[in-house]
Amino acid sequence: MKKVARTLRNHRELILNWFAAKGRISAGIVEGLNNKGKLTTSKAYGFRTYEAIEISLHHYLGGLPEPVLTHRFW
Repeated sequence: MKKVARTLRNHRELILNWFAAKGRISAGIVEGLNNKGKLTTSKAYGFRTYEAIEISLHHYLGGLPEPVLTHRFW
């Protein structure tokens, strides 16, 4: 019981925010985007740079703003 009380006390603000929203906000959309992001980064395991992973996320999630240049020509 002490552990439950401590957890509730630590997350008090977040719990009260949910009641203030009266169920109008669903976390399902956020969880879906998070799942897609994790899946994309796991597929991009062999990429060498962060920029390559970022471009992969932009292409997979669609509708997000894409970077101006996707490749560097050195």
